[in-house]
Amino acid sequence: MRQCANCLTETEDHIVECPNCGADLKTDSVRARALQQIMSSPRATMVRVVSWHDCCPACRAVEGAHPFDNVPELPVPGCSGEHGCRCQYEPVIIEVGP
Repeated sequence: MRQCANCLTETEDHIVECPNCGADLKTDSVRARALQQIMSSPRATMVRVVSWHDCCPACRAVEGAHPFDNVPELPVPGCSGEHGCRCQYEPVIIEVGP
């Protein structure tokens, strides 16, 4: 499922425009904004894709850490999960401290 970052409306994975507020969900979804924040962080070195334990093969294939120039799109194209793609982005941080 995609969730609009502006109005929090949830839509199916294939919907790219929020039916409630008209936002472009390729850039204004909760996941897209999370990715933007991770990539703009000076402490993040890579992006990790995390999926659920019962995810589909397409989602399982993109799990793990990815360099900034090779981050897979979420929702994962070809996801066959019953509830749609539930993968999330997380930062990979190597440096620890202030």
